[in-house]
Amino acid sequence: MQPANSPTRRDMMKTSAALSAAAVLSSLGSNFAHAAGSDALKVGMIGCGGRGTGAARDCAQASPRTRIVAMGDLFQDRLDTSHANLKELGEQFKVTDDGAFVGFDAYKQVIDSDVDYVLLCEPPGFRPRSVAYAIEKGRHVFAEKPIAVDAAGVRAFLAAMDVAKSKNLGVLAGTVFRHHQTHVDAINQLHEGVIGDIVAGYSYYNTNGLWHHPRKPEWSDMEWQCRNWPYFNWLSGDHIVEQNVHRIDIQNWVMKGSPKSAYAMGGRQARIDPMYGHIYDHFAVEYVYENDQKQDVRIINTCRQQDGTDTRVTEYYVGTKGTAEPSKGPKSEHRARPLPLAKGYIQEHRDLIKSMENGKPLNEGQMVADCTLASIMGRMSAYTGKLITWEQALAAEEDTFPKALDFASMPVAPVAVPGKA
Repeated sequence: MQPANSPTRRDMMKTSAALSAAAVLSSLGSNFAHAAGSDALKVGMIGCGGRGTGAARDCAQASPRTRIVAMGDLFQDRLDTSHANLKELGEQFKVTDDGAFVGFDAYKQVIDSDVDYVLLCEPPGFRPRSVAYAIEKGRHVFAEKPIAVDAAGVRAFLAAMDVAKSKNLGVLAGTVFRHHQTHVDAINQLHEGVIGDIVAGYSYYNTNGLWHHPRKPEWSDMEWQCRNWPYFNWLSGDHIVEQNVHRIDIQNWVMKGSPKSAYAMGGRQARIDPMYGHIYDHFAVEYVYENDQKQDVRIINTCRQQDGTDTRVTEYYVGTKGTAEPSKGPKSEHRARPLPLAKGYIQEHRDLIKSMENGKPLNEGQMVADCTLASIMGRMSAYTGKLITWEQALAAEEDTFPKALDFASMPVAPVAVPGKA
């Protein structure tokens, strides 16, 4: 879906991407013949944690033509575990020793392999560089959400999207709800006016805490942070960006565009131990959108990761004719049971592969860039205590990615203090 933003915000996104886009190299990806023909679709995976391993399984289930032929991770043990688990795919898993790579440059080695399609499931801080290199090399891409952790990363991603379009390359985003039929049917109803004009919304991603790996004496600062990547802003963007981006994407989808502003607060109440890095454990954001009548609509979004708390992961929208909860499916007299989200994880790969075979590959780059920046906007507001506009978020100079990548010292930034950050 194309965002229906005001011209100022939409044009700024396109202009920023165009200014930094690389030169057009070709009109079609060099691998396109494989995707369009009857040959096997060769897939490489980057990031061998739970999400990467899951994405490989989903891709395999999406089409019997897929073959996982290359994989890479920063750590050997993560790669070994994933390799052992994916052997269950049988003939669809073809990774030999020559196709397994470890280290900071493993992403390049996977992309440089003879692959048609890459699964980018490394920590989000690394994703802009991986996407750019994959597109440069003519690979179709599955980019897990979010696609960046700061505005600099979003701008780099958008530049790569211009090149992807020029090469007719597919870019699938990890915003799985866009391919989950329960949500698709419900939000189509909202766009058809089943509850009238939307005037307010309430969105929640309130969960318990995450996994954590206690630090080992032999780990450097860099290894400790990368093995516990959700807790460091340069790797995850904080949980409002890494996890809550799903709910913010649904907000954008419902409202047919991105927010004009964010006014937020947040902090750390449960994560007071330094072993949990420097991210917050709760956020509350007021996002302002425009509805079809060009009226301001406020959507309250909260997210929390605190053990022992009640969870709530859903959203409610209020219209002039009623209310709706999209996660429960379309409104009807005989509401069907919502489909398992697992079907969406497979369907998204199926949709991309089908589009590649038809010669018109999906490109969800703008959509996932929009929801990523909206999430970053909320974090920026909470960290600073300031109202942040879309224009301010897009133009922000913040660039958190390290200038050099090695296993030497990697200092941890202080916890952001509103009014001082």
